[in-house]
Amino acid sequence: MLGTLRRVGPWTGRMTDGENVADRLQLIDGSFEAGAGSPLVVVDPATGTEIDQVATASREQVDRAVAGARRAQKLWWGAAQQERSDAMHAIAAEIRRRTDDIADIVTRETGRPYSRNLLYVDMISNLFRQYAELSRVHGGRVAPSNDPGQLSLVLRVPYGVVATLVPWNYPLLLLAFKVAPALATGNTVVIKPASETALTTLVLAEVFHATTPPGVVNVVVGSGSTVGEQLVSHPGTDMVAFTGSTEVGIRIGEVCARMTKPAHLELGGKDPAIVFGDVDPELAARAVVWASFLNAGQVCTSTERVYVHDSIYDGFLEAVAEITSGLRVGNPFDSATQIGPMRNESAREKVLAQLGEAEKAGAKIVVGGDIPEGSTGFYLRPTVVVDVTHEMSLMQEETFGPVLPIMRFREPDEAFALAADTPYGLGASIYTHDAGLVGRAYEQLQVGTVWVNDPVVDNLAAPFGGMRASGNARELGLEGMESFTAARHVHWNLDLHNKPWWYGKDN
Repeated sequence: MLGTLRRVGPWTGRMTDGENVADRLQLIDGSFEAGAGSPLVVVDPATGTEIDQVATASREQVDRAVAGARRAQKLWWGAAQQERSDAMHAIAAEIRRRTDDIADIVTRETGRPYSRNLLYVDMISNLFRQYAELSRVHGGRVAPSNDPGQLSLVLRVPYGVVATLVPWNYPLLLLAFKVAPALATGNTVVIKPASETALTTLVLAEVFHATTPPGVVNVVVGSGSTVGEQLVSHPGTDMVAFTGSTEVGIRIGEVCARMTKPAHLELGGKDPAIVFGDVDPELAARAVVWASFLNAGQVCTSTERVYVHDSIYDGFLEAVAEITSGLRVGNPFDSATQIGPMRNESAREKVLAQLGEAEKAGAKIVVGGDIPEGSTGFYLRPTVVVDVTHEMSLMQEETFGPVLPIMRFREPDEAFALAADTPYGLGASIYTHDAGLVGRAYEQLQVGTVWVNDPVVDNLAAPFGGMRASGNARELGLEGMESFTAARHVHWNLDLHNKPWWYGKDN
């Protein structure tokens, strides 16, 4: 079923014979240099075998990356917007030129099917193009003045140096969500990729090196507890942009709060889907299965809880079971593959533990729940679970794996109450043709996005982000660009003349 994996080199950039990834690991202030820290092992999730080892950054190298970004930021922000936009277009063009290389390495590191990674590479290229143009036309506003002869300018200005901490599930897409608007608005960045996907980010470092001035983009590799913590607490970083777990995000937020440093946090989710009785159960089943198992369920906006109206529950469950049973799990380089492996063994063990606990409490696995026979790596068969309750961790804690638990409901009030029964607030999906129910969803559910009849879709022109335990960030759209700027008010009296309330001999 899984077949023989395609074997390719770990790097297709400017390396020469005899060099390896470690020789060009860190991009610091415009130069590539060997990492001075301990080695980091990168594992292929489809085989469980080592892809490569890369050297991590030392504390001194991180310091130099931040210092380089600070020096570059003054020049970058001081340049004409045309120069920044031209560089952004150059980044987009270079990404597009290297589509196959980038999709290849991200497939090896994430296990996501190659065909989908081609789409994501195109998407990140479009993001840089979008912000290259959006930043040309939006830099603030003119507010109404108090009196004649005055101007009130509201400027959008960069924070400065943005520490960018990127997760492993979408290592390039979520990097672009942050780096593209940050660069477009005059910030510089120091990027720390996830340890699992360091090679992918190093390929993009080649792109930045070829298209931006020295120091504008820096890449340093290491663990969250070393390099990540240093960047978050560094006095030379002015903002932290992080996507990852709620637990880590809380710790980052605490550090940033003590330093009065903005923390841009996109955190975990436990997204519900509500399927009402007025829709075609088979069509809704197709949508829910896709939203649950995309990227092996390793998406912060994956549908992780499904509530189905009693009138269509049986037909919906039958369709879900049939579709899930037919999903093609296997080699991510095979064009027929729909579901690849999970990223690491610990993530798979967490999912299996949740499933085991749920079964002991009375839940029933209808499809999947096991490791495919004969597979290597970190595969887990897509799983459908019924007879679940909200006392189970499977319905309360983020799963981040290919699991679809289903409950039935009878009244809309019950469905909305169940959907809201979580500390998370990232997204929610509903399936209905009833406008009143749609209105209730976007008025009552405390989430950043409500998808109606079309789940888990990013619109580059509209904001994405969460509430409550899912964070405070907004990415994409105009809102995503403004997130990387601060508002500065300039109150300008065009002429200096006496005010009747000023102190002086005439007052």
